[in-house]
Amino acid sequence: MGTKVIKEMPVVSKMFCSSTQVVLGVRTRPHAVGGGGFVVTNLQSQAIVFRVDGCGVLGKKDQMTLTDAYQTPLLLIRRKGGVVEALSLYKQWGGYTVVESQKLVFTLKDPKTCFANNQPVRGSIEQNIYCKNFQIKGYFQDKECSILDSGGNVIAQVGVSKEMTETKDLYHVVVKPGIDQAFVVGVIAILDYIHNGSTRC
Repeated sequence: MGTKVIKEMPVVSKMFCSSTQVVLGVRTRPHAVGGGGFVVTNLQSQAIVFRVDGCGVLGKKDQMTLTDAYQTPLLLIRRKGGVVEALSLYKQWGGYTVVESQKLVFTLKDPKTCFANNQPVRGSIEQNIYCKNFQIKGYFQDKECSILDSGGNVIAQVGVSKEMTETKDLYHVVVKPGIDQAFVVGVIAILDYIHNGSTRC
């Protein structure tokens, strides 16, 4: 029998796409220790793979950075704001590369509270031929949500296992094969900020 070909969906980098499903553990850092944000580990190897620093570290509201295990900057994540957002029905966020003169990689639109009416959080990927749009289904604040591609397929799922139910400071993210893990963690960072998580001041 032939082997199934995994279609990779690099957004930040092909380096963060795995041919197998990956389960990441997310542990939030309190603001008093380390300035907030969170650390992401591969639950199989227990190795740190990403860190997200919020405004407690950066000193800037509505801004975060995503770094790899060696603390090499991967993404600058910030809220767009300004006149455009004031006239829009959405709060808009952007994920930008740090290396290449801050090129926009993806956007995420969160409906403003007064217009929400159970509208999903939606986003778009700038340079991907397989998936241009995505949305969040479920409730991130309960750590029960999924990131869906434009075809409605689950590409990542946030959850809490029975061992983790005692605290909301530790949860897991299941990333499907071929999906860019750095992109998924960037989206999770924005959701954390939107829902008053550890990345927010």
